[in-house]
Amino acid sequence: VQLQASGGGLVQPGGSLRLSCAASGRTITRYSVGWFRQAPGKERTFVAAIKWNDRSINYANSVKGRFAITRDTAENTIYLQMNSLRPEDTAVYYCVADPSVITSSLGSPTAYRYWGQGTQVTVSS
Repeated sequence: VQLQASGGGLVQPGGSLRLSCAASGRTITRYSVGWFRQAPGKERTFVAAIKWNDRSINYANSVKGRFAITRDTAENTIYLQMNSLRPEDTAVYYCVADPSVITSSLGSPTAYRYWGQGTQVTVSS
């Protein structure tokens, strides 16, 4: 599975962006999918994920109510709608996928075998 993330850019505080992650090589319908981010000098952290079998969705507390993760199975694509962006949301955002993630590990980067290349999001005035 290859993942290609896009949609990052420079946005002012309070603005919105939608990230996309196109999967190729295999249909990811039965894969749990998600997003992580990494700010300069910091560890990679969980943002959001969808578990494939029960479609449960988890969000990091820092993005709840502002970000929304969705998937389009027909397009084999994952999305992350980001609203009310803050300077602290500045990071490289990575999409992830794996067929075998258990619920308790949705927020763990080591649970995902497939990673996209990352797309930069900068929130600044």
